[in-house]
Amino acid sequence: MLRLVVPYDNVDVILNSSDCKVLLIFDGLEEFRTPLDFSEAPANSDPRRELPVSDLITNIVRGNLLPGVMLWLLSRPGVGSKVPAGLVDRVTEVPPFSPTDIQDYLTNPPRHLQENSHTPSQESTPRSRDAREEDPSHKVWDHLSLQKPLRILCSVPGICRIVTRTLSRLVGSESEDLLLPRTLTEIYTHYCWPHLSSSDPSTGSIRKSLTSLGRLAFYSLLRRRHTFCEAELRTYGVDVPPPRGTLGHRVLKREQSWSSESISWRFLHTSVQEFLGAVFYYMSSRRGMFDLFSESGVSWPRIGFHSHYRAALQKSSTATSGNLDLFMCFLSGVLSSATGALLGSALGVGREEQVNQRTMAMTLLQNTVAGSGSEPVSMRSVSTVACLAELQQGEWLRSVEEDLIGCRLRGKLKGGVCAVLAYLLQVSDACAEETHLSNCLDSASLKRLLPQLLYCSKLRMENNGFKDDAMELLGSLLSAKDCHIQFLSLADSSISSKGIKPLSRALLVNRTLTILDLHGNNIGTKGAKTLAEALRMNQIIVSINLQSNSIEDEGARALAEVLQSNRKLTSLNVQKNGIGPDGVKRIAESLKKNQILQDLNVSSNHLGDLGTVALAQALVVNHTLCTLSLQSNSVSDKGMKALTLALRSNRGLTTLNLRENSIGVEGAKAIARALQENSTLRELDLTANLLHDEGVTAIAGSVKVNRALRSLHLQWNFMKIGAAKALAQSLHSNSSIQLLDLQENTLGDEGVVALAGALKANSSLAVLYLQGVSAGKAGAEALAEALMVNQTLCTLDLRGNSIGMGGAKALSSALKTNRSLRSLNLQENSLGMDGAIFIATALRGNHQLTYINLQGNGIGESGAKVVSDAIRTDAAECVVDI
Repeated sequence: MLRLVVPYDNVDVILNSSDCKVLLIFDGLEEFRTPLDFSEAPANSDPRRELPVSDLITNIVRGNLLPGVMLWLLSRPGVGSKVPAGLVDRVTEVPPFSPTDIQDYLTNPPRHLQENSHTPSQESTPRSRDAREEDPSHKVWDHLSLQKPLRILCSVPGICRIVTRTLSRLVGSESEDLLLPRTLTEIYTHYCWPHLSSSDPSTGSIRKSLTSLGRLAFYSLLRRRHTFCEAELRTYGVDVPPPRGTLGHRVLKREQSWSSESISWRFLHTSVQEFLGAVFYYMSSRRGMFDLFSESGVSWPRIGFHSHYRAALQKSSTATSGNLDLFMCFLSGVLSSATGALLGSALGVGREEQVNQRTMAMTLLQNTVAGSGSEPVSMRSVSTVACLAELQQGEWLRSVEEDLIGCRLRGKLKGGVCAVLAYLLQVSDACAEETHLSNCLDSASLKRLLPQLLYCSKLRMENNGFKDDAMELLGSLLSAKDCHIQFLSLADSSISSKGIKPLSRALLVNRTLTILDLHGNNIGTKGAKTLAEALRMNQIIVSINLQSNSIEDEGARALAEVLQSNRKLTSLNVQKNGIGPDGVKRIAESLKKNQILQDLNVSSNHLGDLGTVALAQALVVNHTLCTLSLQSNSVSDKGMKALTLALRSNRGLTTLNLRENSIGVEGAKAIARALQENSTLRELDLTANLLHDEGVTAIAGSVKVNRALRSLHLQWNFMKIGAAKALAQSLHSNSSIQLLDLQENTLGDEGVVALAGALKANSSLAVLYLQGVSAGKAGAEALAEALMVNQTLCTLDLRGNSIGMGGAKALSSALKTNRSLRSLNLQENSLGMDGAIFIATALRGNHQLTYINLQGNGIGESGAKVVSDAIRTDAAECVVDI
């Protein structure tokens, strides 16, 4: 065999040379139809001995033949893994077509396929000049986007070619009443018989071609034969070469051997062979009296389509290689109403007979799926559900999908529902971004779904109360070679220190998981240590959430050691874990060395000023940390001074959360001094501290000169009019602040009027929160005047004030001219019916507002309906809460 392709007489010398290595490349291993049996194939070390090709390749891979050569296997995904590990030097799995690849294929099909004379597009009906000039690829892609099962099948290049070329021809056919095919069976029907219609009287040629080509396809499929010599074709009554314009000319491809003059034929793709075999079986089963799976005809009597369909289903379910799965899908698809309308008259099947066949098949398929028991859902069960989808009997599938979207699967994952869910995991748009299986799984249902969960990329399994045995299952899932999971959330699932062990072991070998959310469990100190050991080795995970896991100081110390060696982790959340100053000091020491972590959340622990000082010292040398959350940590002015001192030199931190601490006036002054020098901080949250007017006034002075800050939260800080006026003066000159939150501070009308005056000149502020600031009519009128000229404010929140009808009237006038505001919240403002009508009337001339809240304004149910109807009539796209 090697001498046929190596043009040298000394091929033996080359293969055994010690001066160089010979590389053998086995390309397209998935096309090799004979199973490679590495356990049973007879060993052979004589390269001159004649062997079956399968045994020859097996012995080369095992090293019995040509032991000195290197081996490189190229194949589609999943095929290379069947070769025992360590026997080859490299395995390269060519990925299937991605959605982008499919779009590129639509736009620029390979030239050799455009010129292929065997394609049916050349025999399609002529199109007008305009139709030829119009690119149909966009319409085809839009259709595939709506039919996800078809789009998934297009990941196989051979099927992609057939699907896209057939759809492109149909799109360009200028038929006004044509509905584009939704199933693979419909597409293959159009592909094989491009001129077929439900009113086509020429049916004899179809039956004749199926008697020959269909019979060849079916019985060769059973024998796993996919290549035929001319004698075999003639034995089945197939004309060689097939005449132009016939089915054979469209679906058969001639090939000449690279090693001899011999000619062979094969179907353009194995799926075409499976389709024709299915149509032949359907046609023959209506009148057949014996088992069609026996070509000789010698078998027990089998009468009626029901009996033959059941036999096909049993045969496909027991086929170990799954080589009849697509055949069974096609056989079911032929029974659908859409395909029946195309093929029914051609095959002599009446409408009533089709309905009876369809009902029978649906019942049999549903019973088969429902009777799958408590075993793990296999690909065979998923294929049976796919038959139901191809039959276009999707009521059951839609019901399960609705429960999946509505999170109503709890207690329902029994019987065939798991199989249906497994199918939906692959094809449902509800699972396209994230697969939500929260509050519905137990160990039994998880075990059943486990094989199918491998192929989810983002998996959310929260609040499931998993026991330790379930965690063993999840560990095996993440350890699997074919695991695709990149995001996994197991929040609020009662995971203990024992349950975290199998998960940690899996992280040692997993190569896909990048985000792990374990918040709301109870792994404790022991669990944190176990997980930390895995994270030292794992260099894949970039984000881990351990919020509310009681890891305490000892667990924090273990994680701190991880930060010294891990080179991938960019986000760590240890909020609400009882961590004290000692634990956070260890983390701070690690931050001095770590240059990878970007987001650290240590909120709601017990850091105090000691822990804050330690973090401040780390920030002096660490310039990679971008987000630091210290909410609810009893940070006072002392800790704040150390932190702000670090901010003067730090060049990395962009977000700092200091909500709900004990920062007073002195701490606020320290922040003000830091803001005058810091040029990187973008978001500062000081909500619920003790800043008072003096502290906020100091910060406002720094905002005048700071050009980096984008978001400033000062809610619940005992501010009054003086601080509001100071902030207003800052906004006159500041052109960087985009969000200002002043909720629940007693600003009064005078403070709001000052801020409104600043809005007339400010050109950067987009969001202003003024909930509960004691604003009245005068404040609303001032804001209305500002909105007349302001062109940047998008969100205005005035909840919990008392602007009344007068304020509403003023704002309504502003809304008629303002073109920037998108969201307006006037909840609980004593507007009354008249005030609400003022606002509703204003929207007739305002088409930018997308959200308005008028709840709690004493309008009443009838008044609310009148106002909401008026708003929806004048501004249909505006969401109204009333």
